[in-house]
Amino acid sequence: MKNFYLLLALVSATAIAQTDRLELDQIAEAEKKAAAKIMNFVENPNTWNYDVKHATIELTADIDNFVDAGNAYVLEIAGKVTTKFAPLESTNTITLELTKGDAPFQMTVASVTYEGTPVGFVHNASDELIITFPSVLNVGTDYTVVVEYSGYPTGSGFGSFVCDYHDGTPVVWTLSEPFGARDWWPCKQDLNDKVDEGVDMYITAPSQYRAAANGMEQSITDNGDGTETTHFKHTYPIPAYLIAFAVTDYEVYTQQAGLGTPESPFFPIINYSFPEDANAIENSVAVTPGIMNFFEETFGAYPFREEKYGHCQFAWGGGMEHTTVSFMTAGNNGYSRSLIAHELGHQWFGDKVTCGSWQDIWLNEGFATYMAAMVVEEFDGDNSFTTQKGNMINTITSQAGGAVYLTPSEALNVNRIFSSRLSYNKGAMVLHMLRFKLGDTAFFSALGNYLNDPQLAYAYAVTDDLQAHLETASGVDLDEFFNDWVYKQGYPIFDITAHNTTPGHASITINQNQSHNSVDFFQGPVPVRLLGSGDLQQDIVLENTTDNQTFNIDVPFVLTGIVFNPKNDIISRNSEAVLSTGSFDLMTAISLYPNPAHDRLTLDLPSGVTVEQTTFYNALGQQAKTTQSETSWEVADLASGVYFLNVQTDAGTKQLKFVKK
Repeated sequence: MKNFYLLLALVSATAIAQTDRLELDQIAEAEKKAAAKIMNFVENPNTWNYDVKHATIELTADIDNFVDAGNAYVLEIAGKVTTKFAPLESTNTITLELTKGDAPFQMTVASVTYEGTPVGFVHNASDELIITFPSVLNVGTDYTVVVEYSGYPTGSGFGSFVCDYHDGTPVVWTLSEPFGARDWWPCKQDLNDKVDEGVDMYITAPSQYRAAANGMEQSITDNGDGTETTHFKHTYPIPAYLIAFAVTDYEVYTQQAGLGTPESPFFPIINYSFPEDANAIENSVAVTPGIMNFFEETFGAYPFREEKYGHCQFAWGGGMEHTTVSFMTAGNNGYSRSLIAHELGHQWFGDKVTCGSWQDIWLNEGFATYMAAMVVEEFDGDNSFTTQKGNMINTITSQAGGAVYLTPSEALNVNRIFSSRLSYNKGAMVLHMLRFKLGDTAFFSALGNYLNDPQLAYAYAVTDDLQAHLETASGVDLDEFFNDWVYKQGYPIFDITAHNTTPGHASITINQNQSHNSVDFFQGPVPVRLLGSGDLQQDIVLENTTDNQTFNIDVPFVLTGIVFNPKNDIISRNSEAVLSTGSFDLMTAISLYPNPAHDRLTLDLPSGVTVEQTTFYNALGQQAKTTQSETSWEVADLASGVYFLNVQTDAGTKQLKFVKK
């Protein structure tokens, strides 16, 4: 039965691993908004001369009136966006971004007003809305501009504004990462400016439907014409790509989360579900408060605890971490735990502290992936965590190259930005290797400082910021590590040989090759497990700094084997660890004392060697005594003379001679 259960466990673990890999691919896919493989997008310097303070977005979306555009449904919306901003330099123009689109499904700007007065504007083919003011604006002074517009937000590819059906009912949702916010509202979407004071969103839709959006629902107003307007208010800084809404016939289920302390008071988790999936989703989200508590205990209070957290069902594969309300795809059993954990993790890493460029996307996705793996560690135990890390390593090393940090050209390629192999899995394992290298105390202290750094919290961070906090907390120079593991490509391949040298000592030699020529040598800790007879084992870490490096170590038993990377703590593939048996004969270390002996004879053994049977013979070859596991004998009853012992051990057989006085 033991073998049956072991087989069942292995089959289950394999199935879970396959599910996790598929799901992570779906998460990565859902977090793309791609028009084409290469986006026609660059940071727009024309938006850099002002700071966005607040946005009020008013949208009317009659979701009962989809238009079939051939390859997708589209919907005409009417919008009004009020933007409060402060100039960063003296100027009489600012540029917002709003996709113009192609006829017949275009976006049209009807008017732009400033201080209640119409002002000039140009909506050009580069998707810029250039607004000209009647006089030069003062640096540091708050101004307000109102844009009224209408049209069909089409996006393309995965779509940033999606019209679809679930169970025959229309549904609209937005997914603007990385470059799609401008497809449905005039905004500033570069990763250099959050909307400092948050956003108010007013969604008008047919009254039989329910809206979901960032922040807290403030009111629902019956307009008396078959529509309702729902007002949501989000008061924390937020980048344009994380602003989102959805509308359909949602059912709402509310949970309570938080640790219930003054530092982390209770707050709601609000779940918006399609009616046909509501029961399954309600069952699946039961794990969310426990995960929330674990994350709060590990990384600090939920960053948006004055408002809510929530899940909003949409019909794309995976999930998207919109601030305070992750958009999620449900399976037959609702949301999976790993999806819940991944998107919740983003609220700290991605939403509170946001990557400062798409080259640094691993600061979002690597952290969220690693936090989901930590949920496995916390709730399922070390063995499951080891399996999870092994799955990530297998994905990472399925190709020889690939860096965590993106090149400028890669940062325009959404398939590369959201590479599950590199941004997600390799990013997560690099974080684990940092934890393994620095230790839990320094690692988690650094992350707490990173999340609460006044320059980064509710703002943007780049990779250098994370490295600086890790170095400060640990006192360790991490230039070599980040150079090899973050900025360059590939992984090490180890050839490790161990052998016993003298009793209680062993020698281990490490040779290394690299999968990619961008790295000459990966310096860092190499974990191995030393094995001895009788299930003896010892885990050690060798600090590998050069090729063909030899370590002489103390071992409390005789080595019978060696295992590389037993807990999958570092990224590697095709590495080997072998025990060499030729350099040390254990049996030469076995001896008898005192010799000659009168009353008692004792066998001296190397550590880890076990006696199985000992037979005494006199000088004529006659058997005088046989024992099993003893290593010390009374010999007073033996006649004086020469005796021979045949000692059988788990390391071999040894013949010894002693004289009985």
